[in-house]
Amino acid sequence: MTRGGQGLARVAVVVRAGAAPLWWLGVIAAGVGVLPPGVTGRRIGVLAGAALFLVAAAVVALAHRGRYAALTRGVARAGRHDVLQDRAVTVRNWRRGHRWWLLLAFLAALGSAFAVPSAGGLLLAGTGAGLRLKAAWLGRRERALDLLLWVRVDWLGKRGGRPAGKAVKAYRGTGIAAGDAAPGGARRRTAALV
Repeated sequence: MTRGGQGLARVAVVVRAGAAPLWWLGVIAAGVGVLPPGVTGRRIGVLAGAALFLVAAAVVALAHRGRYAALTRGVARAGRHDVLQDRAVTVRNWRRGHRWWLLLAFLAALGSAFAVPSAGGLLLAGTGAGLRLKAAWLGRRERALDLLLWVRVDWLGKRGGRPAGKAVKAYRGTGIAAGDAAPGGARRRTAALV
């Protein structure tokens, strides 16, 4: 980064980075969690887990939307010397920074199966689904604004994942074609050559 440029990571990619591991760890924990009968019994455990899945997905998807919207309103154009971080690097940094939390959450979900079968796993999967929904909402905002939202890497914290945290003062924006991730943080699909 020369001449005062900053490293920038896509906001939607940071949000979406935890969706897949939380989803899959939750699905695995819920599947294994069906095996022990638990204190409540399997039927009650699965029904409670389904309710927790819906609540977690809704809460995570709706959390901090006002903060994201406020930061979106104050978008400044990215500078010519700013360095746009690749999607894969952003995802890898988030997952490395949160690997122990993911492991602890998975073990807690497995352990909870002895009390309420599958509920902990479905709660974890619901959190992953909520992150995916939030990233999709950010993608719709990016399309509506016709720009991609970026956050300074040094504002994300040591674990690489608080795109709407207190340290974040403003977002930067680029054209919709910048970077290697589509609006919403998914991999950009390249059109097939005819």
